[in-house]
Amino acid sequence: MDWAISLSRQAEKFLARNHIVDAFVTEQILKALRKFSGKIVALDIRQMTGVWSGHFRIRSGKIRLIFSVDFYEKKVLVEVVDFRGNVYK
Repeated sequence: MDWAISLSRQAEKFLARNHIVDAFVTEQILKALRKFSGKIVALDIRQMTGVWSGHFRIRSGKIRLIFSVDFYEKKVLVEVVDFRGNVYK
């Protein structure tokens, strides 16, 4: 079974507004999944705390992706994609 990656409405709007293809997000999430499986991947990923507890953050240049992972159902929900200054507001 492959992983299902879905984007929130906010993430879709950000990607469309900034002319970023969905493949960028998919590539970053697939790298994160490879890193979770124990492979060595050059990726800046952190587990979030506080309000975003249970989510992960990927830093890619000035863009941040916040997502949650359901390992049992193999689903990833990308909650927020935004620039560094706006993502945590």
